[in-house]
Order: sequence, then structure tokens, then C-alpha cells
Amino acid sequence: MRVAILGFSDLAQSESLPTYRYFKQKGAEITAYYWGQPKIPGDVKKVPIEVGQDISDLADFDLIVHGPAVHPRQIKTQQPVTTLTNIFFEECPTKNIIGVTGTKGKGTTSTLIAKMLEAGGKKVFFGGNVGKPLLDDLSKIKPSDWVVLEMSAAQLIDFKHSPHIGVCVTVVPDHLDWHTDLDEYTVSKQNMFSHQHATDLAVFNARDQGSRDVVSVSLAKKLGYDVPPVGKPPEVKEAAYVEGDTIYFAGQLICPVSDVALLGRHNLENVCAAISAAWEIIDKRPEIVKKVVKEFKGLEHRLEFVRELAGVKYYNDSFSTTPETAIAAIKAFPDNPKIVILGGHDKGAAFEDLAKQVTSGGVKHAIVIGDTALKIEESLHERGFNSITTGLKTMPEMVKAAQTHAEAGDVVLLSPACASFGLFKDYKDRGNQFKQVVQALA
Repeated sequence: MRVAILGFSDLAQSESLPTYRYFKQKGAEITAYYWGQPKIPGDVKKVPIEVGQDISDLADFDLIVHGPAVHPRQIKTQQPVTTLTNIFFEECPTKNIIGVTGTKGKGTTSTLIAKMLEAGGKKVFFGGNVGKPLLDDLSKIKPSDWVVLEMSAAQLIDFKHSPHIGVCVTVVPDHLDWHTDLDEYTVSKQNMFSHQHATDLAVFNARDQGSRDVVSVSLAKKLGYDVPPVGKPPEVKEAAYVEGDTIYFAGQLICPVSDVALLGRHNLENVCAAISAAWEIIDKRPEIVKKVVKEFKGLEHRLEFVRELAGVKYYNDSFSTTPETAIAAIKAFPDNPKIVILGGHDKGAAFEDLAKQVTSGGVKHAIVIGDTALKIEESLHERGFNSITTGLKTMPEMVKAAQTHAEAGDVVLLSPACASFGLFKDYKDRGNQFKQVVQALA
């Protein structure tokens, strides 16, 4: 058997090496199509390509496996094409699979689900777009186990299956520099629900049109969770919801909002999504939910508290790569003046709503960086916000500028609203540099 792996990478979370090991065990001859300088096993034939180029010399292969960095439109062949995600669903010994998609919040939501199931005594395998691919774990998974997967649109664009429980958090325009358009982005996420049956479950954000659109294709039982604006009543009470200062599930009291360690009202949405997905599996036991939400303080680079210095608190929200996530981060500190670091790689997003939140949400100064600096600066100026620093290229410069404008009681917030490329390798590099510089401040 001859297999081509397109978009080969040696990154720790990459799908390439698990795919290589899977087919190597089957005795396949493997060819890697790659860019950059990844470390590729010595028994693999190597074909260098450019990012985004069409790939057409594939007629001699029995199977093509592409990673999430390679768009299906680039693959010009009549040979069978698949992905690690498709293979995993076809081979997985358990059908107890929970998939979580959406734009932002899916990592936190899927982590919460996994922790709730584990606290309820279930054996859980957790991975996907966050953590690691689970193809290497196929031999360890038993039919009674549970699998929780975070699933990106790039993984779902040609997905042929559906999980038993699908969860869609808030959906907003993103990755429009990779997807053909917003319709393709939405349809990709719909693929996670389009093969569900009446015995399955589809959980969605009842207040988000994008989330409702994604699950509309499902034949499964649909459960909408609801986190209304402060002071407003919930519109639906069929699953988890917030009413006043309390979280409920279909009328049953779960816990006070104050029990949730995660910052920001947007994280209450993630909590309610997780409860809605896990509720039946954990036998409707609110004490399990309370334990998890009290203990879980969030994932790295998501509103991560770094330190307090001279009365100023520093938060790393480098995972924020859309305007909507930066808006949510600013809203998470309603009582604190804020200095925010915004900008980065241009993914085609609009910044008018972000500028509105900056001007009305207690931001006293904005440090604007990267390819999007001019667009963000123009949006801020149009709103009459002029306390802006631009032109900085390094993280020490950015943090020093923030420190200069901050005083006791303020929050310095790295929540860029953009991808990191250009100034940093990725969002982790950006966040780690921020933390290192902040920890070194005198």
C-alpha cells in the first residue's frame, strides 16, 4: 500500500506522526509532502512543496491523507482522500464520542466535559485539536470508555462521520484567510452534525445564530444552553442556563455562579455547554459539576493570570485570535481600568465591534501591533479613542509600554484579537514571551 501524507509536520500536536505510525504498522510505503524543515522519519520519501500550492502528482498512491493545514481544494487527484479524524472515527472501539466545535471556547468546553466525566468515574480519552491526536490510542480504548474531541473547521471540512454527542459553542467569522468564505467555514462545522441520528444529541448556544445554524442539519435531539446578559432572564430552560446568579439544568439547581473559577461571562457559556453535554452521563449529579467548576481555573493562554506587580494585574489571553474573544476578555474585568495589547496577523476580520468595546469598556490605553495595527487604529480613531501606542515590534517593548501606562488597580491584558504570525511563531510563543517578560519586570 502506498500512502501520501500531505502537510507533514513534526510538531507535538501534529497529526502527521500518528498517521505515519498507523500506516507504518500496516506495512505501507509512505511519502511526506511538506514545507519548512520538519524532522521526517528516515524511511519516508520526501517531497517538498510550498504552503497553499496545488498538489497533483498523486496518481501512484493508493490513499491520500491530508492534515488540517492542507485545504481539500489543493488536492488534485482521483485517488481516495481522507484525514486522521476520519480514520479515527472509522477505527475507534467505542461509539461514546463527544465532539466539540465552534469558533472560540471549544478547548475550554471540551476540557470541562472531560473533567466532569472523569469526576463521574468514567474512563476518558481527551484530545483532537487540543492536546493530541488520539490515533495512537486506538489499541487502549475500550467500548465502555468515553472519547472527548475538540474539532476545528479544518478537521471537519471533509469529515464523513458524526459523534454521538456534538457540541457547538459560539460561531463567528474566523480563518477566512484559509476558508473560501464564511459559508464554507459554517458548512465545515455542520459536517460534525450532518451524520447524526435521532438517538444522538446536539448541544448548541441558544443565543448564538451561528451555533443554531451549525446544528440545524442534525437529526439528533437538540439541547440549547442559555447564558443571558446580566440582568436579563434566560429564554430557554431545556438544558443548562444561568438565571440571576445561579446555574441550573432544566430547573434543577446546579451551583451559584460564584463557584465558577473561570473569569468572564463567556466562560459561563462554556460551563453551561459542558453541563448540557455531560449531564446524563454523570447521572445528573450537581456535586460533580460543582467540584469541577470550582477547581478548573482555565487553560494556558486563556485569560491566564500571570502576576500582580505594584497593584497591577497581568493576564495572558494570547489564545484570543478573533475580535469577539478580545471583546469577551475586556468584558471579563468590568471594574478595572485596562491596558490592552491588540493586533497581529490579518485573517480578514472586522474590528468595529472591538473598537466599540474598547471605547465603552474601561480601556484606558491600547497598544496596537502587527499587520492589523493600522486597521485597528483606524477603527479606534473613528470611535474617538486616541490613547494608542503603535510601532512596537518586540514583547519587551509592548510590556514596558503597558507598564508605563498602568497604575495600581489596573489590568494589563494581552488579548490580541488576531493570529500571531509575523511577530511570533504561534499563539503559544506569543503568550510565553509575554509571561516571561512580565515575570522579569522589576
